[in-house]
Amino acid sequence: MGQQEKVSTSLAGAVSEDISASLAAVDAELDRRYPGDPGTRQPVHTVYVPGDAFDAGTLRSWGDQALAALDEHAPDAASFAAVLGLSDDLAEDVYARVRTKLEREPIEDLRVDFEDGYGGSDEDQDAARAARLISEAYAAGTAAPYMGIRMKCMEAAVRDRGIRTTDVFLTGLLENGGLPDGLVLTLPKVTYPEQVTAFVRLLEAFEKAHGLDAGRLGFEIQIETSQAILAADGTATVARMIDAAEGRATGLHYGTFDYSACLGVSAAYQASDHPAADHAKAIMQVAAAGTGVRVSDGSTNVLPVGSTAHVHEAWKLHYGLTRRALARAYYQGWDMHPGHIPTRYAAVFAFYREGFETAAKRLSAYANHAGGDVMDEPATAKALSSYLLRGLQCGALDTAEVDALTGMTRAALERFAAPRRGDLTASTDR
Repeated sequence: MGQQEKVSTSLAGAVSEDISASLAAVDAELDRRYPGDPGTRQPVHTVYVPGDAFDAGTLRSWGDQALAALDEHAPDAASFAAVLGLSDDLAEDVYARVRTKLEREPIEDLRVDFEDGYGGSDEDQDAARAARLISEAYAAGTAAPYMGIRMKCMEAAVRDRGIRTTDVFLTGLLENGGLPDGLVLTLPKVTYPEQVTAFVRLLEAFEKAHGLDAGRLGFEIQIETSQAILAADGTATVARMIDAAEGRATGLHYGTFDYSACLGVSAAYQASDHPAADHAKAIMQVAAAGTGVRVSDGSTNVLPVGSTAHVHEAWKLHYGLTRRALARAYYQGWDMHPGHIPTRYAAVFAFYREGFETAAKRLSAYANHAGGDVMDEPATAKALSSYLLRGLQCGALDTAEVDALTGMTRAALERFAAPRRGDLTASTDR
């Protein structure tokens, strides 16, 4: 061991103490506003089903229709790969995983819709029925991982109806066994932070009425208007909405067509890859970063129906848009038709399988201080582990293969993915 250096300082300990005291409020504010990702599973998509059409067979029906679309228009891995441009080394594996997913878990997140998609004549009855059916699905183990409703918005014309439907639905869940862990509520067409505050007050009142823990009910905010992105004073409204949610916001969902129409984009050009959409989602992404609020992309309205040629074109479009979103860190989107489900999962599975080996080896090298041809930062190690965990959660990756290449347990991956503030050097379990 070499000669130890003399260590000298010039400042009294009181200097550090004074600085820490001066930043105490900032430290508390950072912890409050930017707790980081919650580390829970984020679904790869949300499926919207009208409240008057939702029934006990909806989940299985979507899976069966998606499988039937594959059988008719891409009955084997080679034909499916040819449509989507999948490489030969991915084709068989991705196709097999897609079919398995459609059989076992066709929908990861389902929203019973009482807003734009709703056309029923008795909303009370439909909301109560949705609560009962969702409760029964969770009790039977047949539910999607996440389920809930999209109610009407807080605008004056429909406010009372939205409040009542929320009340009917939540009360029905309590009467049929309680609030499920996968419960999600979606508040649409939010333009002012005060509307978010109003919805918080509604949920607070419901929790108090039933003796629930404060904060038990969270919700997603749909970004569908220009005012939700840029306020009249030039500030980013969406950032203020997250704050107005008082810790209850779980997601920001981009509404492709309402937002595009709000900006005057012609119908033929309303799409999730339009420059206006990219701008809105970039603002959402920056506003949500570090807050624990997740961002979801929108949807495409080009449906894979009709002739095989048209289905293939619609599949190519949907696959390309999904891959584009994943590369931009939008890990969730909307799907509007059962025919979209095969390409949703194909895009997600290909995304994670293509980068799996490289990500696993880079993370292993970082954890073991082994070096390599890429010098990764602690924050990159967090991104690598998050990538692997997302792949595991959706079924793109298997636990055994991730363990084998990283040499790490899932618990170790989770520590890298969600470290405490200021601690991005989580250890591994061997």
